[in-house]
Amino acid sequence: MLSCGKLGVLRIAAVGRGNPTIFKSMSKVSPADGTFHRSLVKFLLVSALSLLIGAIHGMSQVLPPIRHWLDSIGSPYGGPGHMIDPLAHAHINLVGGVVMLVMGVTYYLLPILSGRTIYSVRLVQHSFWLMTLGVFSFYAVQMLFGIWEGYLMFHDPAAIHAVHHWYGRLVAVSATIMVAGFVAYFVNVALTMGSRAAADAAG
Repeated sequence: MLSCGKLGVLRIAAVGRGNPTIFKSMSKVSPADGTFHRSLVKFLLVSALSLLIGAIHGMSQVLPPIRHWLDSIGSPYGGPGHMIDPLAHAHINLVGGVVMLVMGVTYYLLPILSGRTIYSVRLVQHSFWLMTLGVFSFYAVQMLFGIWEGYLMFHDPAAIHAVHHWYGRLVAVSATIMVAGFVAYFVNVALTMGSRAAADAAG
């Protein structure tokens, strides 16, 4: 008896024999040397690294001494503590781990499923580096100011206002970089879908 996997392969092969242009068109939408596909691996690596950082962060913040300190400085509802938990923790997991993964997978699958070539490989690179810089700088700012202001709450409360003055500016810079990366990604996807499919161009 054939397994489901083997039956699936046979169905695909039958479709391919009936309509060989399916495989032909799919092979045209990606560079033959695979350079473009290999360039997408860095999206997966950043995603994996972000999830690793998020896992370590999550495990650390439930340790009793750290949890007690975070609660004492306002986590998760306000104060410096909320910068660490939940802002930094959620950010590195959702944006660094999930969004970066989705971006890489989109760039890989979009040409295959739509029959269109990616509009700009340069925009792919720009979106990666801007998002990566924005993701990790935003996380670093949250952690730095959360720990710094949390320390000042018990040792020099009067200094918190002067320190927090820089928090908003640095968050704005890192968030702007991140948004620029996502805009580059969205524009690239939109222009790719707005272009003619390979099959239509050939026709």
